[in-house]
Amino acid sequence: MRVDELSPAPGSNKAKKRVGRGIGGKGGKTAGAGTKGQQSRGRGKVARGFEGGQMPLKQRVPKLKGFNNPFRVEYSPVNLDQLAATGESTVTPEVLVAKGLVRKNTFVKILARGEITTAVHVTAHAVSKPAGEAITAAGGSVTLLPLPFKQGRPPVKGNQFTNR
Repeated sequence: MRVDELSPAPGSNKAKKRVGRGIGGKGGKTAGAGTKGQQSRGRGKVARGFEGGQMPLKQRVPKLKGFNNPFRVEYSPVNLDQLAATGESTVTPEVLVAKGLVRKNTFVKILARGEITTAVHVTAHAVSKPAGEAITAAGGSVTLLPLPFKQGRPPVKGNQFTNR
């Protein structure tokens, strides 16, 4: 048997080294952690999310939840049964405002709930595909109004490509 073949007895445990018990032994005074720095203070433990003094990510992110899309276009919905209930042959956003179906200065979108049997000439900012087919099948027509900005998006503030 050689020295490198020696091993502890099965089931035996080595006693834990007791450090920091005075300067008399090997693990005295600084207890093996060195003199200064983060690793010597509190055994190098830092709070969860600590980034070395830099402002942590959880404090850098915006406090408010959600995201406001600056390009969102909101429509006021008007359904086919509401168009039929107006009794008008020509329906424009002004007529819908006068009937109280939509508010003033909103974009109008025609949706396909209900049925329409009379020919109605509709002028709106947007029309769903089934609603447009139902209106034309009843003998009416659909005219789309342009949105007041290009490609359905408002201009972005501070855009580098706009003229200053």
